[in-house]
Amino acid sequence: VFRRSRTQLCSIRFILAAYFTSRSFTLVMCGILAILGLSPDVAKSMRGTAVALSRRMRHRGPDWSGCIVWENSILVHERLAIVDVDNGAQPITNEDKSIALAVNGEIYNHKFLEEKEIKGSYQYSTGSDCECLLYLYEEYGTSFLDKVSVLGMYAFVLYDRKKGIFMAARDPIGICPLYMGCAADGSLWFASEMKSLIDNCERYDQFPPGCVYSSEDHTTRQFFKSQWFSDPQFLPTGTSELLLRTLRESLEEAVISHMMSDVQYGMLLSGGLDSSLVASIAARHLKVRNADPESSWGRLQSFCIGLEGSPDLIAAKKVADMIGTKHHSWKFTIQEGLDALDEVIRHIETYDITTIRASTPMYLLARKIKACGPKMVLSGEGADEIFGGYLYFHKAPNATEFHEETVRKVKDLYKFDCLRANKSMMAWGVEVRVPFLDRKFLDYAMTINPAEKMIRASEKKFEKYILRKAFDVDDENGNPVYLPKEVLWRQKEQFSDGVGYSWIDSLQSFADQQVSEQQMLTARFRFPVNTPLTKEGYLFREIFNRHYPGEVAAKTVPGGPSIACSTPTAIKWDQSFANNADPSGRAISIHDDAYSDKEHIKD
Repeated sequence: VFRRSRTQLCSIRFILAAYFTSRSFTLVMCGILAILGLSPDVAKSMRGTAVALSRRMRHRGPDWSGCIVWENSILVHERLAIVDVDNGAQPITNEDKSIALAVNGEIYNHKFLEEKEIKGSYQYSTGSDCECLLYLYEEYGTSFLDKVSVLGMYAFVLYDRKKGIFMAARDPIGICPLYMGCAADGSLWFASEMKSLIDNCERYDQFPPGCVYSSEDHTTRQFFKSQWFSDPQFLPTGTSELLLRTLRESLEEAVISHMMSDVQYGMLLSGGLDSSLVASIAARHLKVRNADPESSWGRLQSFCIGLEGSPDLIAAKKVADMIGTKHHSWKFTIQEGLDALDEVIRHIETYDITTIRASTPMYLLARKIKACGPKMVLSGEGADEIFGGYLYFHKAPNATEFHEETVRKVKDLYKFDCLRANKSMMAWGVEVRVPFLDRKFLDYAMTINPAEKMIRASEKKFEKYILRKAFDVDDENGNPVYLPKEVLWRQKEQFSDGVGYSWIDSLQSFADQQVSEQQMLTARFRFPVNTPLTKEGYLFREIFNRHYPGEVAAKTVPGGPSIACSTPTAIKWDQSFANNADPSGRAISIHDDAYSDKEHIKD
C-alpha cells in the first residue's frame, strides 16, 4: 500500500480516466420524426409532408437531414454532428437493410456494449455510438433495454420491416425530449418536439422517461428499474460513514464520460456550485490529458450571461480565473429578454413560469455560444434535485419526506429543467450534456442516506452540504483544488435570479401592463386547463396558445401549486407555502447570516 497525498491520488485517477476516454466515435444530438402504421400508398405520398414537418426541428440538427420510407413507415432525422462529422448519418440501417433506426442522443458505454453484450458478428456501417442499438435489438428483441444497461441520453425509434414491428424508447430521466401522438387514421407518431405533431395528431403527449413502446403488444412499459426509482417504499438507510471521496470520484467519472467530442465544446458556467464543479472537473481532466493545455481549438471555453450587476457574472469570473478557461461573459438587457419571449416559448413548448424565466437568458446565451463556435456544452442540471438543493428543502420534516421529494423532483426533470436546458440550447444547434444525471452517478447519489443530505442550520449544514464538502479539497500548499471557497460555499441562486434580480421583477411588471384585471377574472373560462393564477402566468399562456392552441397541447404542460420549485406535495410542509403563489426559488429567505462565515462551515 502506497501512501500518497489526496492531490496525487486525484492525478493518478485522472490519468487512467484519460486513457479510457481517448477512443473516438460518432456522437449526435438531433431531431427525429417517425410516422408508423401508415398504409403503403399513404407512406409514399407523405414523404414530402414528413420532411416538411421535420424541418420545423431543423434547428436541432442543421448539419444534415435523412429520410427513409419503408412500406408503412417513415423515419426522418435532423443531424447535429458532434464526433466523426463525416460519417454517422441517420437513419441508420443494418447490413441487409431490414432494420432502420433514428436516434437523438449519445450512448456513452457503446464500446462496452459492442464488446461484452453483443455476441454476434455484425458489419458496422458507421462509426456511430448509436449503431449498437440495432444489434442489441437483433440479439435481444424489443426487450433489450430490460436486459442490458445502456448508459447515455437518448430517444429513439426502431423499425423492423421483416417482422413488421417497431419500438420507441427514452432515456431513464428524459434528458432527450420525445413526444408520442396518434393521428385520425390510427398511425402513431413520434417526434423530438411537439411542433412536428400538432397539425396531424389528434392526441399527443410527452413520452415517459425510462420506458419503451413496442408494437408487438401495443404497450408502453418501464424498463428502468433502479430501486430508488421504481420502488416507492425504498428508503436508503445505510449507517456507514458517508465517503466523501467516493462521491467526489463518482462525479468526476460522470463528467469525464460526457467529454467525448470531435468538435469544439465548452462549459456553461453560471458561477453557482453545480456548473462550477462540472467546469472545474473538466478543466482539470483536460490538463492531465493534454501535455499542452491548449487543445486543437485553444483553451477550454466557458460561458455566462446576466444583467448588469448580475451575481452570476461575478462568481463565474472567479471560477474561470482559477480553473483557467477562456471565459466569455455577456450582458443582456431587460428589453432584449422581453423581445425574445415569443421565440423562447415557441422553442421550449411550455408555459411553466419558472421554466420560461430561466429559459430566456439561456436561449440568449445559446445564440452567443453558437457564434463562438462550440456545438456542445456541459452543464450542472440535476444536482439540486439529487441533493435537495432548493431552499424549500430546509422545511422537510424528516429524512423520509426529504428523500421522497428528491425522487419526485428527479422524476419530474423531463418536464422542467431537462426540457429547458435541451430546448433552449438546441434552439441554436448547441447540445447540452448533464453529468449529474449520469445513470451510474444517479444510482450512487440517490442511495445515499437522506439524513446526510438534510439541511441542518444548527449544525452549519446548508443545502448540498455533502457535495460542497466532498470538493472542499486543498493542495499541499493549502490552496483549493477545485473551486474558490466563496463559490464552493455560495448560497443557491435560481438561474432566473442569478442572472440579475431585476429580471423576474421586470417580467412581472411587463405582464401587469399587458394583462388586464378583467382577463384575470375570466381566466378560468379562457384557459380551463391549468388556469393561470398570476398575470405573468396569463401572459406566458397567451403566447403558448398562439403557437400551440387547444386543450391537447395545454395538457402536455404540468400544473399544480409550487413554492421555490417544489412539487405540489411539498407545499404541505409549511403553512406559509400555501399562501405564496410565486414559484421562484427566492420566494423563501433562509439565508443565515452565519452562512457567510466560511470558517465554521469548513470545520
